[in-house]
Amino acid sequence: MNVYRSLDEFRELPNAVVTSGTFDGVHRGHQVILDRLREVARATGGESVVLTYWPHPRAVVSDTTEVKLLSTIEEKTELLAQQDVDHLLVIPFTRDFSELTSEQFIQQVLVERIGTRRLVIGYDHRFGRNREGGFEHLSQNAARYGFAVEEIPRQDVDNVGVSSSKIRTALLEGNVRTATEYLGRYYNLSGVVVKGNQLGRTIGYPTANLHPPEPYKLVPADGVYAVRVQANGQTHGGMMNIGIRPTIHGTHRTSEVNIFDFDADIYGQEITVFFIDKIRNEQRFNGIEALKAQLHEDKETALKMLGNAS
Repeated sequence: MNVYRSLDEFRELPNAVVTSGTFDGVHRGHQVILDRLREVARATGGESVVLTYWPHPRAVVSDTTEVKLLSTIEEKTELLAQQDVDHLLVIPFTRDFSELTSEQFIQQVLVERIGTRRLVIGYDHRFGRNREGGFEHLSQNAARYGFAVEEIPRQDVDNVGVSSSKIRTALLEGNVRTATEYLGRYYNLSGVVVKGNQLGRTIGYPTANLHPPEPYKLVPADGVYAVRVQANGQTHGGMMNIGIRPTIHGTHRTSEVNIFDFDADIYGQEITVFFIDKIRNEQRFNGIEALKAQLHEDKETALKMLGNAS
Protein backbone atom coordinates (compact mmCIF):
# COMPACT_ATOMS: atom_id res chain seq x y z
CA MET A 1 0.00 0.00 0.00
CA ASN A 2 1.30 3.42 -0.97
CA VAL A 3 0.97 6.02 1.80
CA TYR A 4 0.86 9.77 1.20
CA ARG A 5 1.01 12.28 4.06
CA SER A 6 -0.25 15.29 2.13
CA LEU A 7 -2.16 16.20 -1.01
CA ASP A 8 1.05 17.50 -2.58
CA GLU A 9 2.59 14.01 -2.45
CA PHE A 10 -0.27 12.43 -4.38
CA ARG A 11 -0.23 12.21 -8.18
CA GLU A 12 -3.46 11.94 -10.16
CA LEU A 13 -4.43 8.37 -11.07
CA PRO A 14 -5.97 7.30 -14.39
CA ASN A 15 -8.75 5.25 -12.75
CA ALA A 16 -9.08 6.06 -9.05
CA VAL A 17 -11.80 4.29 -7.03
CA VAL A 18 -12.09 6.35 -3.86
CA THR A 19 -13.66 6.28 -0.42
CA SER A 20 -13.36 8.90 2.29
CA GLY A 21 -13.74 8.90 6.06
CA THR A 22 -12.01 8.95 9.45
CA PHE A 23 -12.01 5.12 9.71
CA ASP A 24 -11.23 5.19 13.43
CA GLY A 25 -10.59 1.59 14.49
CA VAL A 26 -11.17 0.21 10.96
CA HIS A 27 -14.04 -1.82 12.45
CA ARG A 28 -16.46 -4.25 10.81
CA GLY A 29 -18.70 -1.43 9.62
CA HIS A 30 -15.76 0.20 7.85
CA GLN A 31 -14.82 -3.17 6.39
CA VAL A 32 -18.17 -3.33 4.56
CA ILE A 33 -17.20 -0.13 2.74
CA LEU A 34 -13.65 -1.30 2.08
CA ASP A 35 -14.87 -4.65 0.74
CA ARG A 36 -17.06 -2.82 -1.77
CA LEU A 37 -14.21 -0.44 -2.64
CA ARG A 38 -12.01 -3.39 -3.59
CA GLU A 39 -14.84 -5.05 -5.55
CA VAL A 40 -15.45 -1.94 -7.64
CA ALA A 41 -11.72 -1.41 -8.23
CA ARG A 42 -11.28 -5.00 -9.42
CA ALA A 43 -14.39 -4.89 -11.64
CA THR A 44 -13.31 -1.67 -13.35
CA GLY A 45 -9.55 -2.20 -13.50
CA GLY A 46 -9.04 0.70 -11.14
CA GLU A 47 -6.88 1.42 -8.11
CA SER A 48 -8.44 1.71 -4.64
CA VAL A 49 -7.81 4.91 -2.72
CA VAL A 50 -8.72 5.58 0.91
CA LEU A 51 -8.87 9.24 1.83
CA THR A 52 -8.60 9.92 5.56
CA TYR A 53 -7.73 12.81 7.85
CA TRP A 54 -5.30 13.51 10.68
CA PRO A 55 -5.76 14.77 13.29
CA HIS A 56 -9.34 13.63 13.79
CA PRO A 57 -11.65 16.39 12.49
CA ARG A 58 -13.48 16.68 15.84
CA ALA A 59 -10.18 17.50 17.55
CA VAL A 60 -9.84 20.49 15.23
CA VAL A 61 -13.35 21.89 14.81
CA SER A 62 -14.67 21.30 18.35
CA ASP A 63 -13.50 23.47 21.23
CA THR A 64 -15.18 21.33 23.88
CA THR A 65 -14.97 17.69 22.81
CA GLU A 66 -12.03 15.67 24.09
CA VAL A 67 -11.54 13.09 21.37
CA LYS A 68 -10.55 9.59 22.47
CA LEU A 69 -9.68 7.39 19.51
CA LEU A 70 -9.60 3.66 18.87
CA SER A 71 -6.48 3.85 16.72
CA THR A 72 -3.41 6.02 16.33
CA ILE A 73 -2.53 7.09 12.80
CA GLU A 74 0.17 4.39 12.73
CA GLU A 75 -2.32 1.71 13.81
CA LYS A 76 -4.92 2.91 11.32
CA THR A 77 -2.35 2.81 8.52
CA GLU A 78 -1.41 -0.77 9.40
CA LEU A 79 -5.06 -1.87 9.63
CA LEU A 80 -5.88 -0.34 6.25
CA ALA A 81 -2.84 -2.05 4.72
CA GLN A 82 -4.31 -5.35 5.95
CA GLN A 83 -7.45 -4.51 3.94
CA ASP A 84 -5.46 -4.63 0.67
CA VAL A 85 -5.95 -0.96 -0.16
CA ASP A 86 -3.74 0.30 -3.00
CA HIS A 87 -3.32 3.91 -1.85
CA LEU A 88 -3.83 5.69 1.48
CA LEU A 89 -3.90 9.48 1.41
CA VAL A 90 -3.71 11.09 4.86
CA ILE A 91 -4.80 14.71 4.60
CA PRO A 92 -3.59 17.00 7.41
CA PHE A 93 -6.87 18.29 8.85
CA THR A 94 -6.51 21.96 9.71
CA ARG A 95 -8.90 24.83 10.39
CA ASP A 96 -8.31 26.06 6.84
CA PHE A 97 -9.11 22.65 5.37
CA SER A 98 -12.28 22.44 7.48
CA GLU A 99 -13.48 25.65 5.81
CA LEU A 100 -13.52 24.10 2.31
CA THR A 101 -17.03 23.98 0.92
CA SER A 102 -18.29 20.68 -0.45
CA GLU A 103 -17.84 22.06 -3.98
CA GLN A 104 -14.23 23.05 -3.26
CA PHE A 105 -13.51 19.67 -1.70
CA ILE A 106 -14.91 17.81 -4.70
CA GLN A 107 -13.15 19.92 -7.32
CA GLN A 108 -9.81 20.51 -5.61
CA VAL A 109 -9.33 17.14 -3.90
CA LEU A 110 -11.45 14.45 -5.56
CA VAL A 111 -11.27 15.68 -9.16
CA GLU A 112 -8.11 17.73 -9.66
CA ARG A 113 -5.72 16.03 -7.22
CA ILE A 114 -6.86 12.39 -7.12
CA GLY A 115 -8.56 11.99 -10.48
CA THR A 116 -11.56 10.18 -9.01
CA ARG A 117 -13.53 8.04 -11.47
CA ARG A 118 -15.72 6.25 -8.93
CA LEU A 119 -16.57 7.24 -5.37
CA VAL A 120 -17.83 4.71 -2.80
CA ILE A 121 -19.22 6.20 0.41
CA GLY A 122 -20.94 4.92 3.51
CA TYR A 123 -24.58 5.59 4.24
CA ASP A 124 -25.21 9.20 5.25
CA HIS A 125 -21.58 10.21 4.72
CA ARG A 126 -21.15 14.00 4.87
CA PHE A 127 -18.27 16.24 3.83
CA GLY A 128 -17.30 19.86 3.29
CA ARG A 129 -17.79 22.86 5.57
CA ASN A 130 -20.53 22.22 8.13
CA ARG A 131 -20.97 18.73 6.62
CA GLU A 132 -23.00 20.27 3.82
CA GLY A 133 -22.16 17.74 1.09
CA GLY A 134 -23.71 14.30 0.74
CA PHE A 135 -24.83 11.53 -1.59
CA GLU A 136 -27.80 13.44 -3.05
CA HIS A 137 -25.64 16.34 -4.19
CA LEU A 138 -22.97 14.01 -5.56
CA SER A 139 -25.38 11.84 -7.53
CA GLN A 140 -27.15 14.88 -9.01
CA ASN A 141 -23.83 16.35 -10.19
CA ALA A 142 -21.87 13.19 -11.02
CA ALA A 143 -21.78 13.90 -14.77
CA ARG A 144 -20.39 17.40 -14.16
CA TYR A 145 -17.69 16.04 -11.85
CA GLY A 146 -16.80 13.22 -14.22
CA PHE A 147 -17.14 10.34 -11.77
CA ALA A 148 -19.76 7.81 -10.70
CA VAL A 149 -20.88 7.64 -7.08
CA GLU A 150 -22.16 4.70 -5.04
CA GLU A 151 -23.57 4.80 -1.53
CA ILE A 152 -23.46 1.69 0.65
CA PRO A 153 -27.14 0.93 1.40
CA ARG A 154 -28.35 1.72 4.90
CA GLN A 155 -29.45 -1.89 5.30
CA ASP A 156 -25.91 -3.17 4.69
CA VAL A 157 -24.57 -0.84 7.37
CA ASP A 158 -27.40 -1.56 9.82
CA ASN A 159 -26.93 -5.30 9.39
CA VAL A 160 -23.43 -4.97 10.81
CA GLY A 161 -24.70 -2.69 13.59
CA VAL A 162 -21.27 -1.28 14.36
CA SER A 163 -19.98 2.24 14.86
CA SER A 164 -16.85 3.74 16.37
CA SER A 165 -18.96 5.41 19.08
CA LYS A 166 -20.49 2.05 20.08
CA ILE A 167 -17.02 0.57 20.43
CA ARG A 168 -15.80 3.51 22.50
CA THR A 169 -18.81 3.12 24.80
CA ALA A 170 -18.15 -0.61 25.22
CA LEU A 171 -14.50 -0.01 26.12
CA LEU A 172 -15.32 2.78 28.55
CA GLU A 173 -17.66 0.31 30.27
CA GLY A 174 -14.93 -2.35 30.35
CA ASN A 175 -16.85 -4.55 27.91
CA VAL A 176 -13.88 -5.64 25.83
CA ARG A 177 -15.67 -8.74 24.49
CA THR A 178 -18.26 -6.55 22.78
CA ALA A 179 -15.47 -4.35 21.44
CA THR A 180 -13.78 -7.45 20.01
CA GLU A 181 -16.99 -8.47 18.26
CA TYR A 182 -17.47 -5.02 16.76
CA LEU A 183 -13.85 -4.56 15.72
CA GLY A 184 -13.37 -8.06 14.34
CA ARG A 185 -10.13 -8.21 16.35
CA TYR A 186 -8.87 -7.67 19.90
CA TYR A 187 -8.57 -4.06 20.98
CA ASN A 188 -4.95 -3.13 21.63
CA LEU A 189 -2.92 -0.60 23.53
CA SER A 190 0.74 0.06 22.78
CA GLY A 191 3.26 2.01 24.78
CA VAL A 192 6.76 2.24 26.18
CA VAL A 193 7.56 0.37 29.41
CA VAL A 194 8.54 2.82 32.16
CA LYS A 195 9.67 2.27 35.73
CA GLY A 196 7.02 2.24 38.45
CA ASN A 197 7.27 1.66 42.19
CA GLN A 198 8.28 -2.00 41.56
CA LEU A 199 5.96 -3.26 44.31
CA GLY A 200 4.72 -6.07 42.08
CA ARG A 201 8.17 -7.63 41.95
CA THR A 202 8.30 -7.88 45.75
CA ILE A 203 5.01 -9.82 45.93
CA GLY A 204 5.67 -12.23 43.06
CA TYR A 205 3.77 -10.37 40.34
CA PRO A 206 6.20 -8.04 38.55
CA THR A 207 4.49 -5.63 36.19
CA ALA A 208 5.46 -3.65 33.14
CA ASN A 209 4.13 -0.11 33.46
CA LEU A 210 2.79 0.99 30.11
CA HIS A 211 3.07 4.61 29.06
CA PRO A 212 0.85 5.12 26.00
CA PRO A 213 2.64 7.55 23.67
CA GLU A 214 -0.54 9.26 22.48
CA PRO A 215 -2.86 10.94 25.03
CA TYR A 216 -5.84 10.66 22.68
CA LYS A 217 -5.72 6.85 22.54
CA LEU A 218 -8.69 5.40 24.44
CA VAL A 219 -7.76 3.34 27.51
CA PRO A 220 -10.49 0.89 28.65
CA ALA A 221 -12.33 1.28 31.96
CA ASP A 222 -10.51 0.70 35.24
CA GLY A 223 -10.29 -2.97 36.13
CA VAL A 224 -8.31 -6.17 35.71
CA TYR A 225 -8.14 -7.82 32.29
CA ALA A 226 -6.90 -11.04 30.71
CA VAL A 227 -4.54 -9.95 27.93
CA ARG A 228 -2.02 -11.09 25.39
CA VAL A 229 1.23 -9.16 25.21
CA GLN A 230 3.61 -8.72 22.29
CA ALA A 231 7.10 -8.13 23.64
CA ASN A 232 10.54 -8.93 22.26
CA GLY A 233 8.96 -10.31 19.10
CA GLN A 234 6.92 -12.92 20.98
CA THR A 235 3.36 -13.16 22.31
CA HIS A 236 2.70 -14.03 25.96
CA GLY A 237 -0.35 -14.33 28.16
CA GLY A 238 -0.82 -11.88 30.99
CA MET A 239 -3.16 -9.85 33.16
CA MET A 240 -3.43 -6.10 33.21
CA ASN A 241 -4.59 -3.67 35.88
CA ILE A 242 -5.89 -0.26 34.87
CA GLY A 243 -6.62 2.20 37.67
CA ILE A 244 -5.21 4.07 40.64
CA ARG A 245 -4.21 1.00 42.75
CA PRO A 246 -6.24 1.91 45.85
CA THR A 247 -4.71 -0.81 48.05
CA ILE A 248 -1.34 0.98 47.96
CA HIS A 249 -2.96 4.45 48.07
CA GLY A 250 -2.19 5.29 44.46
CA THR A 251 -2.93 8.82 43.33
CA HIS A 252 -2.88 8.62 39.53
CA ARG A 253 -4.15 6.24 36.87
CA THR A 254 -1.72 3.63 35.57
CA SER A 255 -1.76 0.71 33.17
CA GLU A 256 0.33 -2.21 34.47
CA VAL A 257 0.65 -5.67 32.96
CA ASN A 258 1.95 -8.84 34.58
CA ILE A 259 3.36 -10.98 31.76
CA PHE A 260 3.19 -14.70 32.49
CA ASP A 261 6.41 -16.76 32.34
CA PHE A 262 8.48 -13.75 31.36
CA ASP A 263 11.48 -12.17 33.06
CA ALA A 264 13.29 -10.13 30.37
CA ASP A 265 14.29 -6.51 30.96
CA ILE A 266 12.02 -4.47 28.67
CA TYR A 267 12.35 -1.00 30.20
CA GLY A 268 12.30 1.59 27.43
CA GLN A 269 10.88 -0.85 24.90
CA GLU A 270 7.47 -0.62 23.24
CA ILE A 271 5.03 -3.45 23.87
CA THR A 272 1.47 -4.06 22.67
CA VAL A 273 -1.32 -5.38 24.89
CA PHE A 274 -4.41 -7.08 23.41
CA PHE A 275 -7.52 -7.13 25.61
CA ILE A 276 -9.15 -10.58 25.70
CA ASP A 277 -11.68 -10.31 28.54
CA LYS A 278 -12.37 -8.47 31.77
CA ILE A 279 -11.70 -10.35 35.02
CA ARG A 280 -13.08 -7.91 37.60
CA ASN A 281 -13.37 -4.28 38.62
CA GLU A 282 -10.50 -2.62 40.43
CA GLN A 283 -10.99 -2.77 44.19
CA ARG A 284 -9.26 -1.93 47.45
CA PHE A 285 -8.01 -4.83 49.59
CA ASN A 286 -7.28 -5.00 53.30
CA GLY A 287 -3.51 -5.16 52.99
CA ILE A 288 -0.86 -6.67 50.71
CA GLU A 289 -1.55 -10.31 51.67
CA ALA A 290 -5.17 -10.00 50.63
CA LEU A 291 -4.01 -8.40 47.36
CA LYS A 292 -1.57 -11.28 46.74
CA ALA A 293 -4.32 -13.84 47.29
CA GLN A 294 -6.58 -12.05 44.82
CA LEU A 295 -3.80 -11.79 42.25
CA HIS A 296 -3.37 -15.56 42.45
CA GLU A 297 -7.08 -15.99 41.71
CA ASP A 298 -6.89 -13.39 38.94
CA LYS A 299 -4.08 -15.29 37.24
CA GLU A 300 -6.04 -18.55 37.33
CA THR A 301 -9.04 -16.75 35.82
CA ALA A 302 -6.88 -15.10 33.17
CA LEU A 303 -5.35 -18.43 32.14
CA LYS A 304 -8.83 -19.91 31.68
CA MET A 305 -9.98 -16.91 29.63
CA LEU A 306 -6.87 -17.04 27.47
CA GLY A 307 -7.32 -20.75 26.94
CA ASN A 308 -10.87 -20.19 25.70
CA ALA A 309 -9.93 -17.32 23.38
CA SER A 310 -9.21 -17.82 19.71
